[in-house]
Amino acid sequence: MISVIDTTRCKTYHLGNLDQIPQLEVLSEEQRFDIEVVGRVLPFKVNNFVTDELIQWDDVPDDPVFLLTFPQRDMLRPHHYDEMAALIRAGADRSIIRRLADRIRLELNPHPAGQLNLNVPVFQNEPFFGMQHKYDQTVLFFPSQGQTCYAYCSFCFRWPQFSGMSTFKFASSEIDLLIAYLREHPEVTDVLFTGGDPLTMSANLLSYYLESLIQADIPTLRRIRIGTKTLSYWPFKFLTDRDADEVLAVFRRITEAGKHLAIMAHFNHPRELEPQAVKDAIQRVRETGAEIRTQSPLLGRVNDQPEIWADLWNEQVDLGCVPYYMFIARNTGAQDYFSVPLVKAWEIYQSASKQVSGLCRTARGPSMSTKPGKIQVMGPCEVAGEKVIALRFLQARNPDWVHRPFFAEYNDQAVWLNELKPAFGEDRFFFEDELDRIYHENLGTGTE
Repeated sequence: MISVIDTTRCKTYHLGNLDQIPQLEVLSEEQRFDIEVVGRVLPFKVNNFVTDELIQWDDVPDDPVFLLTFPQRDMLRPHHYDEMAALIRAGADRSIIRRLADRIRLELNPHPAGQLNLNVPVFQNEPFFGMQHKYDQTVLFFPSQGQTCYAYCSFCFRWPQFSGMSTFKFASSEIDLLIAYLREHPEVTDVLFTGGDPLTMSANLLSYYLESLIQADIPTLRRIRIGTKTLSYWPFKFLTDRDADEVLAVFRRITEAGKHLAIMAHFNHPRELEPQAVKDAIQRVRETGAEIRTQSPLLGRVNDQPEIWADLWNEQVDLGCVPYYMFIARNTGAQDYFSVPLVKAWEIYQSASKQVSGLCRTARGPSMSTKPGKIQVMGPCEVAGEKVIALRFLQARNPDWVHRPFFAEYNDQAVWLNELKPAFGEDRFFFEDELDRIYHENLGTGTE
């Protein structure tokens, strides 16, 4: 596909300039109003590559990329939608609308899985709010200048980063503090730069963070990861942006320094891999020595068919990427809109896996990123005459839990861990008592 857009400038759209998107003429007045109502609560931003190259407007409103980026009415709970719609129709003052939006956000579980009260470490007697350390080997770092994206995904579990509520946001410019933390925590082998999207930063800023880390020469640091949607939503970052070559040079210096660089790329639908610009960007990134691993949540209405995942994995492997995770949509924000029952998710995963070769079966899943850790749904089975759901940890707050199988009562409607009950008459899952202890120990650290 030859792009017809200006590839040297990413043009973004938000609620205030929707009239600049000519394709929105296909929407009814009611659909446009829905975008405004939901967009007042959940962050909305899209760009000209997504609107001109990825969305097939003849299929709107059912087009998967349209659903990935444009707010839909049912992404809010009915009573939340009705409250916000009433204020907008009444012409309420902006401050009143903002107060309602903030109240609704607080009811959407803005910090799932203990992100705020369990994952933020205390360092030098202060909570380090620009970092999370949930699993021993991996630290997440949120560079303050990278806390935005080229377009916002409507399912994103990090939507609070873009909501404007400062108490929701993880961000830091303290690379020296990160380096000091790593020196005191030799168990950490991996640092994940995340956001937002760190690759929205300029090459100079990216170099500041990444090369500072390399020059610190921390012997226990083996791998650097960058979580990004850039390859899908703005591939020109690596092709025609003014500093595209400099960005790739930063990647090359990391790999030449002997560190493994993994680009954790988010692709949610095969459509995102079709543009030639995306294919070219993937090739240029791989030429630096970086590895591209791909991941996505399983999303109702978007990619909840096994054939879609089989196509996604096949195309990714053909392009030299490594399928890494199939996630379950997290219990935050618009989860109700995108959720898929756990049993169905496993069926989709199994069916997709049967359709591809072994090289494409590297994606682990379906996996829930829960408070105790990443839990893989192994599927329904029968044990001692009882139909149950088998599960195991892929990652856990206590490493001793990893790969330990456990069982829940069969429930084909459950979409998250809290809707499952332990099998065989047990009162609690094996990890819950220790998880409670970990939680209460952290209450006194100032990270609650």
